Amino acid sequence: MATVRLIETRSLSEADRHAIRRLLDEAFEGDFSDDDWRHALGGWHALIEGPGLVAAHAAVVERELLVGARPFRSGYVEAVAVAPSLQRTGLGAAVMATVTDLVRARFDLGALSTGEWSFYARFGWERWRGPTYIRTPDGGLVRSAEEDDSVMIVRCPPSLDIDVAEEITCEKRQGDSW
Repeated sequence: MATVRLIETRSLSEADRHAIRRLLDEAFEGDFSDDDWRHALGGWHALIEGPGLVAAHAAVVERELLVGARPFRSGYVEAVAVAPSLQRTGLGAAVMATVTDLVRARFDLGALSTGEWSFYARFGWERWRGPTYIRTPDGGLVRSAEEDDSVMIVRCPPSLDIDVAEEITCEKRQGDSW
């Protein structure tokens, strides 16, 4: 099993940052924007490193999500990637298991947005079935129906009783809010 290094963004070296960004650009085939990169910073990173490269990565950043009117300090998973030549070798599972454990230990709720439901379900993530919304800076709500089938959550002790058919809301941010 590969060794996963868990490190806060503030402790990443400049070389680490460049290697992670290079991995993300390669794994997402050029479809990883500067906004996506900014979303992945400011929290924790799970890394698997090889000679001169980052082979796998996942990040967790703190966000406030509302389930109905109930706020949750949430660990939001971003930038999960494995070098294309190393995909389907267990590296993605290793970083995802690490960040799932981190979310369960430090947050009230975990969330992410994906179309790869079966991958995340292996780690206890559930598909959200309720409507999604985005909270604007002035406190308004904007329906984000196009995201309804992409949000997944993992329950933590404070969120064990939530109803995944209820509405869920995130704050608006540059790029993709979810």
